[in-house]
Amino acid sequence: MLITLCYLYLWARWGRGPAALVRTTVQQLRASRCSFTFCRATAQPRGARVCLSRGGRVFCVGESQSIDDLNKWALFLVSPFILEAEHIAFVTESIWVQGETLQRPASSSETIVKWSDCCLPLACRPGDPYQLIAKASVDDFSKLGVAFLEDRLQVANGLIPQKIVSVHLQDSALKELKDQASDTPAQLLEPQPESSVESKPELGAMEHVGREDRQALGSAATQGQGGALGGEPAGESDRGVGSVEHCHLHLSSCHECLELENSTIESVKFASAENIPDLPYDYSSGLEGIAYDLCPKREPRRVNLTGKAPNILLYVGSDSQDALGRLQQVRSALADCVDTSCYTLYHLPLESALRDPWPDNCLLVVIAARESVPEDLSRRFMAYLSQGGKVLGLSSPFTLAGFQVTRKAPLQDTVQSLVFCKADWSQVRLSVLISGCIYEGGPGEPLGLGKLQGHLENEDEDRLIVQVPFGTCGGEAVLCQVHLELPPSSPVVQTQEDFNLLKSSNFRRYEVLKEILTTLGLSCDAKHVPALTPLYLLSAAEEIRDPLMQWLGKHVDAEGVIKSSKLSLKFVSSYTSEIEITPSAIPVVTDIETFSSENFNFEIYQQNLQTKKLGKVILFAEVTPTTMNLLDGLMFEMPQEMGLIAIAVRQTQGKGRGRNAWLSPVGCALSTLLVSIPLRSQLGQRIPFVQHLMSLAVVEAVRSIPGYQDINLRVKWPNDIYYSDLMKLGGVLVNSTLMGETFYILIGCGFNVTNSNPTICVNDLITEYNKQHGAELKPLRADYLIARSVTMLEKLIDTFQDEGPSGVLPLYYKYWLHSAQQVRLGSAEGPKVWIVGLDDSGFLLVHQENGEVVTVHPDGNSFDMLRNLIIPKRP
Repeated sequence: MLITLCYLYLWARWGRGPAALVRTTVQQLRASRCSFTFCRATAQPRGARVCLSRGGRVFCVGESQSIDDLNKWALFLVSPFILEAEHIAFVTESIWVQGETLQRPASSSETIVKWSDCCLPLACRPGDPYQLIAKASVDDFSKLGVAFLEDRLQVANGLIPQKIVSVHLQDSALKELKDQASDTPAQLLEPQPESSVESKPELGAMEHVGREDRQALGSAATQGQGGALGGEPAGESDRGVGSVEHCHLHLSSCHECLELENSTIESVKFASAENIPDLPYDYSSGLEGIAYDLCPKREPRRVNLTGKAPNILLYVGSDSQDALGRLQQVRSALADCVDTSCYTLYHLPLESALRDPWPDNCLLVVIAARESVPEDLSRRFMAYLSQGGKVLGLSSPFTLAGFQVTRKAPLQDTVQSLVFCKADWSQVRLSVLISGCIYEGGPGEPLGLGKLQGHLENEDEDRLIVQVPFGTCGGEAVLCQVHLELPPSSPVVQTQEDFNLLKSSNFRRYEVLKEILTTLGLSCDAKHVPALTPLYLLSAAEEIRDPLMQWLGKHVDAEGVIKSSKLSLKFVSSYTSEIEITPSAIPVVTDIETFSSENFNFEIYQQNLQTKKLGKVILFAEVTPTTMNLLDGLMFEMPQEMGLIAIAVRQTQGKGRGRNAWLSPVGCALSTLLVSIPLRSQLGQRIPFVQHLMSLAVVEAVRSIPGYQDINLRVKWPNDIYYSDLMKLGGVLVNSTLMGETFYILIGCGFNVTNSNPTICVNDLITEYNKQHGAELKPLRADYLIARSVTMLEKLIDTFQDEGPSGVLPLYYKYWLHSAQQVRLGSAEGPKVWIVGLDDSGFLLVHQENGEVVTVHPDGNSFDMLRNLIIPKRP
């Protein structure tokens, strides 16, 4: 115990935050097979030493506690169980608490920690207390313990944690877990406390957790009160903790600790818990901010402990056309927030809502009916809430708990400024389309409203979003009179100004909706990364197909592979599932007869590619890490007249300038084009112009289509494509290599064509133009615009080579955003300058107040449109 006492001395001396202290203690002492306990001071285990006391709760170290018999535990494993060496098994004991004491809200400076986010549950023993065995990494176990000490730990379903104690699972117990995992796992017993006289909420049963359920159990997440318990801890398949050694308290290397250990310092030897004051919590030393966690976070696996199917039910009232249209809008908005492979969105018709046993089979009910909810159905919704159910009201007259819906006709279907308060008390300001109704409290308004609140930025601060707890079993509703389900392109939005406001806030609209869904127990984590697919080698011109295959035959190795520093391309006649695809080894299918794609029409690309050489040979993939790497092994070898281009529907590791990542959902036009430029040419002497030409080519590809000339697509210095001066719609990345007398240039380009959310796309602009001008312009396709952009780029390059910058700058200035724009350099306090244009090398010319004209290089700076700043790019 002397080592523990040394820690007590160091803690009292240096006053470190509890998060780092707990973690370091667990890390250093876990090898001694002692047990760590977090509990109330009155429940301190006999003989245990207190390491930290905080607010009537203690963290102590005692003798090892073991579990060797799991016959009395209900197991809910979804795979064979192995307790990794770096993990800790522990038992959480909880009790049922009803009424207003269900969960004490944390203060505004504290952050709730959800038990389910930090561990993977293994087994439970219903009763009072209700016990759960789980496993977690050292970091997550410590995080749970600190949250318990500070009363910030949230379990679920009305459970209040009373004790957390680490345990050692004996070999017999591990064997039992492994054996049961290989069979059909046992049903999870309903946690009905046996010794309590009062009725307690039921947690539900997890039935038939077999192979067919693993996907739902492994991915579906229901967080917060009433949500699932479970999250995958660090290890090979989870969040992981880096193996890099970092500078924390290590007794094996700390001189002062060694000195203390080898001596008998009385003040340490006789230290007691009473001598150590409660330490103020230092958020800067919290587990989340410590530098040892360097491994990338992976999506935790979640187990639905409620036993309910992961269903979200959508009630929109009658079966009218208007209601069915609203159903599609709600379904689309929710599908953009939650992973539809983990949750199922079902329509709940009125007849089914009244008749069927849906309350036992859903995690959330969304009420989006415009008309009043029938009284008998309203009672059923209330009963569902009283049993711990979750409800989201979207622009519906449905209400509860003393609130009443009041109509304000002047506000109906108008765009207003909303202030939304999140669960962590931070605020989001955004422009929203509102229903014209507000919430007003009455005599029965509950005193303890939830943290989620939204009000207008007007004199009355009209309430539009309220979070209302209901009953004693964890039921709650979030009621909303904001049209979170409607996109900015909705017919309800009448003016261009309103469209611009809503589009600019579209990302925050999703942020608010995801915050609400997360609070109601759903997971809005990032969706699973799609699996990589093979490449297809296509040729847009028949005459180059034979020379292409002949060239390949001479340059592949004996196994049909061309290797580069970044990846290997294995050329095969056909693809089978036995061929492995990794980011560093990708098969390329050469038989084009087998090619087909829902997202890329090769014939449309061929018909609209009007070039002499650019874009003639295509490497196409549905899903690939990044198109920028695909041409790496071919760019210096393949004849220039073959014109390589890589096109993808989705990228998993898209690249932007510097260290930026480029997100690329379906609907984004993604390509990397190989261009060779002679060094001793007009453009070869002015390579920075290449990115300007590519941005200009995309804009001109759209605006040169007859009828589309007024679509407000523009270029922003140095390499962005914008809607007006409001929102980024695409970007360009250029990598150039000089070999001999030739520049080999890879031009990566991505711009949104059909993907409206979460920002904006080309077809949004077309839809809005049609609405404002009564036009009937057709939406455009990504394959069509990629072909037109490459065609336009070749024309611009030819013009530049013939006439120099003066040949393309008039068109560039026609579409760019910055004419006579006043900005500041470096920071908001930097020198004020006026943008003049581009100089002869493609750099930005700015006019200073002293009359001097200077240049700003794109490689070292970027343009902040929101603040009118030209700022240095971070290294």
